[in-house]
Amino acid sequence: MKLLYGTGNLAKLSAMRKRMESLDGKYHIELIGLNDLDMEILRVPEDGASPLENARQKAVAYYKAYHIPVFSCDSGLYFENVPVQDQPGVHVRTVNGKRLTDDEMIAYYSGLAQKYKNLKAKYKNAICFVYDDTHLYEAMEPSMESEPFIITSKPHSCIRKKGFPIDSISIDIKSGQYFYDLPEQKLDQVAVEDGFLKFFENVLRKINLETI
Repeated sequence: MKLLYGTGNLAKLSAMRKRMESLDGKYHIELIGLNDLDMEILRVPEDGASPLENARQKAVAYYKAYHIPVFSCDSGLYFENVPVQDQPGVHVRTVNGKRLTDDEMIAYYSGLAQKYKNLKAKYKNAICFVYDDTHLYEAMEPSMESEPFIITSKPHSCIRKKGFPIDSISIDIKSGQYFYDLPEQKLDQVAVEDGFLKFFENVLRKINLETI
């Protein structure tokens, strides 16, 4: 199956490919991203009130545009004990109507961490998968959420990775390590939680049964 991941973020595409390798032997998935399409990339407004609404908006729009099985993901970032006005929610990259660059994101969130003396944070994640005109699958489950982590005001001294800027100021609570210093397998899991793999296993099993 050729499957489109509705993202132009190469770092996210790479992480998803690594995590989905465990499914390749059974389902033979060729995972591509928007940049792999030989056509203009559709710009989809992400103005939903939740990660699931945004994921659905993107997946449905990309399926209508490109007519191949497609899934889209979306995340919201939530802080403990922080007032509503400083909660990013689904607007992780957009602040006061402005879409931030990677460097601007690091500066903004490290500034919030300095204001609140570090931030205990969590990502809530959602996915929507459109297989064809009549089959749409979606989920926003606790198993897709990240473990709580700390956002610090001091960015990692050496590493910057395009596509995951907040990771440079994110610290794993259990180990005390920056995300960028975690073992590669653990970092891939942070980028793509186990709940996503369970979602794909369930959906692909259903599709196989219905198409036999």
